Amino acid sequence: MSPRASYFALAAAMLAGAQGPPGTDIFLADLHERDGKIEIGAPVNVTHRPGYDNQPFFTPDGRSFLYTSVADGQADIWRYDIAAGRSVQLTKTTPESEYSATPLPDGSGFSVVRVEADSTQRLWRFDWDGGHPALILATVKPVGYHAWGDASTVALFILGQPATLQIADLRTGTATPVARDIGRGVQRIPGRRPAISFVQKSADSVWSVTEIDLATREVRPLVRTLPGVDQYAWTPTGVLLTAKGAKLYQWRPGRGSDWEEVADLTALGITSITRLAVSRQGDRLALVTADTAP
Repeated sequence: MSPRASYFALAAAMLAGAQGPPGTDIFLADLHERDGKIEIGAPVNVTHRPGYDNQPFFTPDGRSFLYTSVADGQADIWRYDIAAGRSVQLTKTTPESEYSATPLPDGSGFSVVRVEADSTQRLWRFDWDGGHPALILATVKPVGYHAWGDASTVALFILGQPATLQIADLRTGTATPVARDIGRGVQRIPGRRPAISFVQKSADSVWSVTEIDLATREVRPLVRTLPGVDQYAWTPTGVLLTAKGAKLYQWRPGRGSDWEEVADLTALGITSITRLAVSRQGDRLALVTADTAP
C-alpha cells in the first residue's frame, strides 16, 4: 500500500491481512416506509468490480451518489449517476488521495478527507466537477471522517488514541473536543436544528448512538448499537438504520430500545454489510458489502 494511504484504509487492510484496502462493492436499493416499517427493494450491485468502492453519500437531488474508489493504491472520488447507470471520475489527484466525499451545505461542491503528499489528513473542498481544490481547515488534523452541521460548523472524527469528536467553526478555523473514544459513524440528524449523532464507546464495551446539540453542546444517548457496530444511517423521517452481517435493522425514537429486523440479504450472497447511506428524499438506500466481483 502507498505510504500516503489513509489511516482508516490502512487499518482495514492490516486487519484483512492484505496489501491494500479490502475489496468492497456498493449496492443500490429502493427504499419505502410503510406502516412505520422500512421496506427495501432488491439491491443491485452498481460498482461490480474487484477493488475498493466505498463511502457512498447521495447528492442533494438524490439522482446520484459520491463514493471513494481505489485503484493501484490511489483513492479518488467518483459519482454514480443512477438514471444513466454509470460512474464518472471527479478527482484525479496524484500523489494525494481523497476519501469521504460529502456535499457542502451551500451546494457549491463537496468536502473530502484528503491525504496529502506528506500523509497529513485534513478537510478540503472541491467543485462538483472535481476542480478547484481548496483547504477548509488548515490547522485541524488528522481528520478521519466528518459531518456538516451547518454552513459554518462541521463535526470531525479526529484520529488518535482514543479517537475524539471535535466541533470545528469555519469562521475561526478552530475545533473544540466534545467527546472521546468514539466510533466512525458521525452523521447529521435530519429534520432537527443542527444536531450530530456519533457512536460513543464505553469501558464495558457497550456502544451507543449519541446525539449532540450543536447550539447547546448538550449530549444525550439515544440507543445502544448492535454489538461491535459503529455504522448507521438516518432516514429523513428520523428512523435509524443499521446492519450486522447480512441483516438490516431499524430503530425509531420513542419506540423502545430494541432494533427491529428489516431485511435479510443472505439469499443474495451478501455476508457482511459494512456501511449505509440514505438519500435525502428517503427513496433510496446504498449498501456497502464485501466484494462480490469475481
